Amino acid sequence: MKKKIKTSKKGIFLKLFSVIIIVGGLLYSSKYYSFQITTKNVSSAMASVSTGTSGDGLVSIADMRNDYTSSITNSQEKVRILIVPGHEPDYGGAQFGSIDERNLVVTIGQDLEQFLQTNNRYQVFITRDTQVWNPTFANYFQNNWNNISSWEKLARENAPKLTVFGAPIAVPVIHITDPTDVALRLYGIIKWANENSIDIMIHLHLNDYPGHSSNTPGKYSGLVIYTPAQQYANSSTTKAIASAIFNRLSLYNPISNLPIESAGIIDDPELIAIGANNTSNAASMLIEYEYIYEPQFVNPKVRDIALKDLAYQTYLGLQDYFNKNNTITAASLYDPTSVYVWSAPVTNIKSNPDDIYAMQTALIMDGDYPPAGKSRNDCPHSGTFGACTRAAIQAFQKKHDIASESVFGPKTFNLLKNIYDGKEN
Repeated sequence: MKKKIKTSKKGIFLKLFSVIIIVGGLLYSSKYYSFQITTKNVSSAMASVSTGTSGDGLVSIADMRNDYTSSITNSQEKVRILIVPGHEPDYGGAQFGSIDERNLVVTIGQDLEQFLQTNNRYQVFITRDTQVWNPTFANYFQNNWNNISSWEKLARENAPKLTVFGAPIAVPVIHITDPTDVALRLYGIIKWANENSIDIMIHLHLNDYPGHSSNTPGKYSGLVIYTPAQQYANSSTTKAIASAIFNRLSLYNPISNLPIESAGIIDDPELIAIGANNTSNAASMLIEYEYIYEPQFVNPKVRDIALKDLAYQTYLGLQDYFNKNNTITAASLYDPTSVYVWSAPVTNIKSNPDDIYAMQTALIMDGDYPPAGKSRNDCPHSGTFGACTRAAIQAFQKKHDIASESVFGPKTFNLLKNIYDGKEN
């Protein structure tokens, strides 16, 4: 979870302007979040880390794809994927009402693990559940704590700085400062991943932004993926994989409309999770699966199917990458019955939210949702039947020459169900 602040000042005014904006943002949001201003926070706008190598274990795009292909005949060549649900079992993360980010991302992680395990070309690891760390990682932290600390310190000291003048600069991002133990565990996960030849590391998060009460949704929505800055050795491989995942996710979900995240894939030189100070050998990304207050997460009746769908789309993104599928559509290689078997028709706006979610899925697959003139941010994939869904159904009926039927008519349901089940050509 991160807070972003723009600045357009340069030269002698840059630091002063940054401090003013930062302090203002902290005053605005201090009701909801605990920040710590450090020299690094403020000076991050003035420096970026120079090119370096994160280690001899760095895997190239070609090597990883070769492992994926070779794994059919050689079990030792499987692609090794580490899933990292954000934050700690009992600490950290966004909160909205009664829901905690750190628990929801475990659900996504466990669903993603199950999807990946259906493909025997992957070997999958996950760091924790909602209660405790995976014993592998709990033991690693306990037995290697001093080594992790020394390794992190050495990496930080060996990351030379470039001033902003005449050098590329990452957009300033203010991160919530993790306590030392939390930060070291993140570095410990990276160190373990390097030592165990992890190819891909995916950190799972839900986003948030200050300025809304604990029970009132904020104004921003949509997903973003953070990748290592271009100066880091794992940058190009990460971007290739992250792009495939992003292309799949953005077919069904909005891209963040927070201006600084609107590109959808953002370089970041300071996020520990993705290899700050050039520490990660693996292709390492951090996915913010939309904002925690969005309706599909808040509504407990549709939450599980929405989280599972995000995991499935992430899995399909990896499949797209390894199968070099660059021309995907909302319906290509997508079997929504892997997420939810839709059997009951939607008969009114109070129908089962999972069925409404499935109906929205079919409308997306057919290219009707969101309806004309609306964006995915306007019309979330939410399981809620509102004006967006009604307009999309009417467009669907007109396209399929059944406009005379009521919104909840049997022809509409049967056609949408066939699309959902993959029976419609």
